[in-house]
Parts: sequence; structure tokens; C-alpha cells
Amino acid sequence: MKTRPTVVVLAGGSSTRFEGPGHKLEQPFGHDTVLGCTLANALACGLPAIVVTTARLLALCTRTLARRDVVVLSDAEARRGVGFTIARGVSERPAASGWLVLPGDMPLVRPASMAAVAAALSEHPVAFSQYRGWRGHPVGFAAELYSELVALDGDEGARRLVARYPSFAVDVDDPGVRVDIDTQAALAAAREQLAEGAPLRRA
Repeated sequence: MKTRPTVVVLAGGSSTRFEGPGHKLEQPFGHDTVLGCTLANALACGLPAIVVTTARLLALCTRTLARRDVVVLSDAEARRGVGFTIARGVSERPAASGWLVLPGDMPLVRPASMAAVAAALSEHPVAFSQYRGWRGHPVGFAAELYSELVALDGDEGARRLVARYPSFAVDVDDPGVRVDIDTQAALAAAREQLAEGAPLRRA
């Protein structure tokens, strides 16, 4: 019997573009960290969640998720790219009715946006959030794509799957679906956006 879709949070990257001290996912954000807020929002959407990360961020992840919901990659595995990271997360939850792929550096994506994309998977093989005509995250994949998702590898991620199958845009009133944090400037802009909106829940 299939369960509900699972949110797969990707936190295995090396943060090489972030030009400040420390990993970008460890940076303070709201009442928590960038990754902590992303995980808290994933849990708040009411769906099961799993995070794929490295040993460096394990303690940060287990502040929000149970250890059974954290997949730890070796350094060699992490270097295989986002495609491999997605595959590991999906393979850990094979009975799910679908998977929502959410980068760990997107702490402003609202729980309601995740839930809306998950709901669309009941009728579409691929669904993604869209804000004012612009594609965003999360991107959702239905259970029928399991075998292709677990075969992903490299840095291209799931782009080929999105291009190959009919993709449904879920319109959301959520600018956060477009906000990822790769640089110090992006972090500052995201903090400003957070200050202008409702505060994030504490993890």
C-alpha cells in the first residue's frame, strides 16, 4: 500500500559558491539556521520528510528530524552530485506515493506550497511550484517514476525527467519557491525577505 508523498530535502552539497566562513546551510536564519528552517517547514506541511546530508551536518539535521529520517552520505558519495543525492533519498522511501525534491538552502518555501505540489501528484507524473509564471521548488515526482529516480547520478539532477514527462505547474502565492541561498548576497536578501514577512516557526 502506498503512503503519502515524502519530502526529500537535499543537503549533501559542498557549499563551494558560498564565499563566507562555514557551510551555507549552517548560517543563522530566523530563530534557527538555513537548513533548520527548511526542515521545519518541510515537517509543517504535514508530509513525511527525509534529509540526505553529510556527516558534517548530521547534528544539525537531528535537531529537527529523527535519526531514521536522515541519510548520511560519505564524502565520495556527496561528490557524485545532486542526481545521486536524489536517488539515495528516494530509495530510502520506496513505498511513498511520490517524492517532493527540495534543496536544503530554500528556507522560505512555505508548507502550503509543498502540500499543493504533493496534491498535484495524484493526477500528474511531475509537478512543480510556480510563482508569477516562474518555475520554483519543490519539484514533485509520482511513484511511477521510482525506477528512473533511483538511477539518477551526476550533477544534472532530475532535469531530464522533468523534460521527458508532462509537467504540471502549481501556481502558488509564495515568492520563497524561487529563493535559494548560494552566496552571502543571497543570504542577506533572504533574511530581508524573512524580516518583511511572517516569522518562521522555531524548529
